[in-house]
Amino acid sequence: MAAQILVVEDNPDIQELIVVNLRRAGHIVQCAVDAEAAHGLARAAVPDLMLIDWMLPGMSGIDLARMLRSDSRTRDVSIIMLTARDEERDKITGLEAGADDYMTKPFSPRELLARITAVLRRRVPQATEGSVEIGGIRLDPAAQRVTAAGAELALGPTEFRLLHFFMTHADRVYSRAQLLSQVWGDQFFGEERTVDVHIRRLRAAMEEGGHDALIQTVRGSGYSFSARAR
Repeated sequence: MAAQILVVEDNPDIQELIVVNLRRAGHIVQCAVDAEAAHGLARAAVPDLMLIDWMLPGMSGIDLARMLRSDSRTRDVSIIMLTARDEERDKITGLEAGADDYMTKPFSPRELLARITAVLRRRVPQATEGSVEIGGIRLDPAAQRVTAAGAELALGPTEFRLLHFFMTHADRVYSRAQLLSQVWGDQFFGEERTVDVHIRRLRAAMEEGGHDALIQTVRGSGYSFSARAR
């Protein structure tokens, strides 16, 4: 599944190289050139992962990592530190500041993508799970593709994440608050009724083949996904 990634890098050439490769891999990317701007972006919409250059203008990437870890809103974001420093003590400093991984420049885009996948697997397992199929619906997280009876469904990113959560947690009832926590996470600032809006969109996309019946409203409790509804 595509991840929301914030790249904090002040070198325009390196930033462009990273961004191009991340977007080719299907990730959604934002950029910042200094720690202050990055912290503001991260608090406004918490990303799944941040790539942070150690040597930034003003506040260093190490101090930014410490700030993120000390902030209740951003403390769980995944962090990969990028730096030209390659001594063991520097790597230890980066990890002790809160980084999940540490990459020494120069690095290959292929290695960077592999490191990102590994970190997301540890911290955001839904982003790297395999395909799942229930009730005639097949969802492939890697390809960002959903099919029903062989026909591809057009889903927005939120509806995709919502369906993925339902399909990997079938036959259980979840309240709106639980769905917001699991699907939207810390990026959500609105009303619980937002869930209803996206449920309607998801059902509408699944309606043609009758698969919308897989999503059940449990009055007074929330929603459930079950193949036994058909």
